[in-house]
Amino acid sequence: MREFSSPALASSAVTGGLADSVFDRAEREPGLVQLSRWTDDAWRPVTAAQFRDEVLALARGLLTRGVRYGDRVAVMSSTRYEWTLFDYALWSIGAIPVPVYPTAAAEQVRWILAETAAVACVVEDEDQAMTVGAVCDALPELTGIWQLDRGCVEQLTADGAGVPNALVHRQRVGVTPDSLASVIYTSGTTGRPKGCLLTHGNFASVADAVLDGWAEVFADTRGDQPATLLFLPLAHVYGRLTQVAAVRGGIRIGHHGKLATDSLLPALAAFRPTFLHAVPYIFEKIHRRAREAAEASGKLDVFVQAEQVAIDWASAWERRAHRRGPGPSPALRLRHAAYERLVYQRVRAVLGGRVRAVMSGGSMLGRELALFFAGAGMTVYEGYGLTETSAAITANPPDRPKFGTVGRPVPGASVAIAEDGEVWVRGGGVFSGYLNHPRCSQEALYRDWLATGDLGSLDEDGYLTLTGRKKEVIVTSSGKNLAPAILEERVRTHPLIAQCLVVGDNRPYLGALITLDPVALSHWLKARGRPQLDVRQILADHELHQEVQRAVAAANTTVSRAESIRAFRLLPREFTLEEGLLTPSLKIRRAAVAERYAQDIDELYTG
Repeated sequence: MREFSSPALASSAVTGGLADSVFDRAEREPGLVQLSRWTDDAWRPVTAAQFRDEVLALARGLLTRGVRYGDRVAVMSSTRYEWTLFDYALWSIGAIPVPVYPTAAAEQVRWILAETAAVACVVEDEDQAMTVGAVCDALPELTGIWQLDRGCVEQLTADGAGVPNALVHRQRVGVTPDSLASVIYTSGTTGRPKGCLLTHGNFASVADAVLDGWAEVFADTRGDQPATLLFLPLAHVYGRLTQVAAVRGGIRIGHHGKLATDSLLPALAAFRPTFLHAVPYIFEKIHRRAREAAEASGKLDVFVQAEQVAIDWASAWERRAHRRGPGPSPALRLRHAAYERLVYQRVRAVLGGRVRAVMSGGSMLGRELALFFAGAGMTVYEGYGLTETSAAITANPPDRPKFGTVGRPVPGASVAIAEDGEVWVRGGGVFSGYLNHPRCSQEALYRDWLATGDLGSLDEDGYLTLTGRKKEVIVTSSGKNLAPAILEERVRTHPLIAQCLVVGDNRPYLGALITLDPVALSHWLKARGRPQLDVRQILADHELHQEVQRAVAAANTTVSRAESIRAFRLLPREFTLEEGLLTPSLKIRRAAVAERYAQDIDELYTG
């Protein structure tokens, strides 16, 4: 087993619970703007002292409603200020938040609330209240449903007015790093979601490692307070870690509840973050929209040239950082400077104009896309983690990123590659096991190592490259084993293609189900003077098929014939979260898609 470790930092000792950082910050810097809250069409500051007082008041209200140390309380909502408020109020009294995705079906909600024995559930609106209400007869422990848009925070705060603060503090001092902080369910890409038991120490150790190891990434070059807009789902471990790190690090944080770019981009422009945590979907959408805008204005050639210069520029700096080259040549510097105002400045303006660094996780980001953003002045530091590792277990270091990899172990963590290529990890963020699944816990944990189920390799410098999932390996009828993830990612680099799912289990060759980006498709038709097509016309359009075939052929050039896609099928619409075909972190649920489109897959291998 090949192994690489990063030494823990001197300041990595973790004490107490997560809520302590709220009270400690308010004591040290009461006037620091800890959060910004969107109210009355503007971002309103919330100081550390104000946030502490709100947390304390809500915690008192929770006590009056019977929530006690160790109780589980579900939170079913999009990302918003009140979620963070409930997290810290619950942690202040030793209770355990259980996140539930707002799009979860009634059966999923029943399963999670029953398995965790939740005593109450916070919901966002009437629809979610009805979803929980529909299954509450099967949940004898559930004693309350609190609705955010009906003023539950104000009601709970008023209820706790007579409770002494000392009662909350007595609960808080009983919380230790080993205390359970949250039960977060896995995304369920390969089976039924399982609840991961994550402690206060798990979250704190990863957050502190990231804050210390990437301090220069988060710092604003103008000396302003670092600020980030949290738009990742707080029901996902990555969003949760972002929240914890921001509060522990004195980083100003705002909330936005939608990943869709049509609402996210205006929010970013108004908030103007200094850095971001994001998923590859965001970069893909921004890049595509920038390209479409250039084409619409008749400047596609300029954009394509600027794109290549950005990639060459970032590649040259990457080689220099690893002592494999001198950096950009004088001629490349001049070309890069020429495109700064024409292209790169405008790309950065989409994210508010102040972002110079982005942490990316959740799925694989293409190397060329990462190079483009780095060359445009926004370095993307790709990392890797699981729910079981409290998010980040590896990340590209700030001084020496290797684009296309997920970096090296974060401080205090180790990564190893088993004989079969599986990635094993250990560190302070690794969970203690799955709720009510001792056998699964034993299979995943060996001593202090976690078998991730991911496949990958380590280079000589300890950088990890992921190649797929063990459970997603396709075995063709000839016995060839193939990991589809990298091939899928290469197909998706084409501007028209939204999603690609490679199939071929027990089949003679690989096929692919492909969905199209509707905005990009509309733009493609308009640029060619073609009328907008309905679904049937789209599926039958010969020129469009040729365009997609070129994307598939380009991806096939990087693999052997046995690993290539021999046939593909265009689908009439994208895979969506609402249909149950995507996880909340926007990964494809392979089994669900294969079941939904079984006939289309069969037709790839007939005729």
